[in-house]
Amino acid sequence: MIIGVPREIKDQENRVGLLPSGAYQLVKRGHRVLVEHGAGIGSGYRDEDYAAAGAELLADHAALFRQAQLIVKVKEPLPSEYGLLARGQLLFTYLHLAANRELTLALLSSGVTALGYETVEVNRRLPLLEPMSEIAGRMSIIMGGYFLAKHCGGDGVLLGGVPGVLPGRVVVLGGGTSGVNAARMANGLGADVTILEVDVERMRFLDITMHSAHTLYSSEAHLIELLPTVDLLIGAVLLPGAPAPKLIRREMLKVMRNGSVFVDIAIDQGGCAETSRPTTHEAPTYVEEGVTHYCVANMPAAYARTATQALTNVTYPYIELLAEHGLEAACQRMPGLRSGINIMDGQILQPAVAAAHLANSS
Repeated sequence: MIIGVPREIKDQENRVGLLPSGAYQLVKRGHRVLVEHGAGIGSGYRDEDYAAAGAELLADHAALFRQAQLIVKVKEPLPSEYGLLARGQLLFTYLHLAANRELTLALLSSGVTALGYETVEVNRRLPLLEPMSEIAGRMSIIMGGYFLAKHCGGDGVLLGGVPGVLPGRVVVLGGGTSGVNAARMANGLGADVTILEVDVERMRFLDITMHSAHTLYSSEAHLIELLPTVDLLIGAVLLPGAPAPKLIRREMLKVMRNGSVFVDIAIDQGGCAETSRPTTHEAPTYVEEGVTHYCVANMPAAYARTATQALTNVTYPYIELLAEHGLEAACQRMPGLRSGINIMDGQILQPAVAAAHLANSS
């Protein structure tokens, strides 16, 4: 099979879909690997590294799409790439289609088979999303703590406090992978942490493993009760493949202190607040109702080398399987891959994505 690894063109997206070591393994197995010039530079991998691994370097973005049978990316295709996708191609990347109707329609009309990392499910886990959720969760506390600084427009609270001064209060919505990692980082800084969760068994697990964090059943009443004293609010809710639920309404933000910070990790799926809209690493924040919103849609790209290594650790086995056996046989060998098929033969096959667009069209 011919595997194509294009350079990411999304703003400030420095990750790459395949490491030189992965290219080496694929070439060793008899496949051709096409890598666009500069694709790995943002993650610290030079063109020479890919060439030494046996990959073929291409300078033309469009030519790579024309030749490749399997396109391996990190982020969704952008409008300038829609026309480069062809019937019969496999596209393997993060898609987040529930919140992106334009991209969904473009993929449907292209005839491409689009597999989303974020919907591959194995034993009720999302193994290709988890590493990025871990990074985004940990990063949410770093970014949130920074924007609490007074010179950034924050309320001037140091999350860890100091002797004689109470620590900042962090509330995490969701006790999944990103929420747990956010809570761990906040705990490590010495903040006062509360995790809101609806799964009672998950709360028991959090209570046993995170002794210094509080757990609270997630309800609107409990959230409203907490908001007036929160310094940093983390949105870490996830419904696999579906739009994030809007748990935070505009009027709820009005009870928060001016200069408090809200980090919406769920922004790729539309965000969990009515006031959320995607931002970039160059312009990461905006203020609504006195609350600083951080809604960067590709958070892990800030730490591109770590993120690329973590991502490709989990995606490579699937890439190799697709290259060796094709889609149908790969799904038989690794059944969880089937849930990653979002679009095929001009149809939406992922149920949550289909439901989201059916709701939007009605």
